[in-house]
Amino acid sequence: MMTGSDTEARARRGLVASGVEFELTRHGRVGSLAEAATARGLEPHQILKTLVVRRGADDFLFVLVPGGRTIAWARLRSLLGVNRLSMPDADVAREVTGYERGTITPFGASTAWPVVADASVAGAGRVSVGAGGHGVAATLDADDLIRVLGAEVADVTDPDPPPGS
Repeated sequence: MMTGSDTEARARRGLVASGVEFELTRHGRVGSLAEAATARGLEPHQILKTLVVRRGADDFLFVLVPGGRTIAWARLRSLLGVNRLSMPDADVAREVTGYERGTITPFGASTAWPVVADASVAGAGRVSVGAGGHGVAATLDADDLIRVLGAEVADVTDPDPPPGS
């Protein structure tokens, strides 16, 4: 089994291999989006979650979702031309990416799955993505991120519902 330091090293190698300029931040585990943003010196919408989505048997993709937003499933299904999508459980997500939930990044993933970035990521300036360990993140330019990942940019998220709704 890989340790956090192994997966962090793999993510860092993936970042370096991409040729993109990035800054690694280490802040330990956080309990909320606001804490993560503060720890990284960014606004919550600049923190990107890398979510693993299953299209079919052994067919996955990464979706980059800004903080404070959630996947708009109907729009994502329409974009991908499928009738059904699902989120794999934690064990499957780890198996198909090499990373555990909360640390997943397209950089250095065990398979280079396609990437979809929400339209709000384009032109967002500095953003932060997971870097293979809890409380470890890579901060880089959003447009560089989209370019080096070959991400398809589309409107695939909605604002999170207000608390208690």
